[in-house]
Amino acid sequence: MSVCIRAAAPGDVPTILRFVRELAAFEREPDAVKATADTLAEALFGARPAAEAVIAEADQPLGFALFFHNFSTWTGRRGLYLEDLYVTPAARGRGVGTALLRHLAALALERGCARFEWAVLDWNVDAIGFYRGMGASGLDEWTVQRVAGDALRHLAERH
Repeated sequence: MSVCIRAAAPGDVPTILRFVRELAAFEREPDAVKATADTLAEALFGARPAAEAVIAEADQPLGFALFFHNFSTWTGRRGLYLEDLYVTPAARGRGVGTALLRHLAALALERGCARFEWAVLDWNVDAIGFYRGMGASGLDEWTVQRVAGDALRHLAERH
């Protein structure tokens, strides 16, 4: 199968939102998606885009990757952070995920990024194995910290 990877366009927002919802269901959080077509359109194509997306397709969309730049003070350079990678169940095992990761790795190099990184759920052993096969290494000594919702408001009130 020949997979084409292209930059997402505004007309892809409904497909991206569908993929986000399918990914959330796979990750056992089907009700966690609060994004709408409008919020995604603004985030991806608004006046100050917060992220970018690419679509993998053959005759139809097979998956997507949503990413943005972060920054490392240690390297003094930006990095590319993969927020979401999703391949439809029917397209898994057919090189789509590999094509998406290779595309983003090349983009990171083209943009002078020092790193290409992402998080993966610790129970998703298939994904972890896939990523290790692509050359990724886990950062077991680091844990993700998050402040959201009421905790975010309370923290901001302490300012």
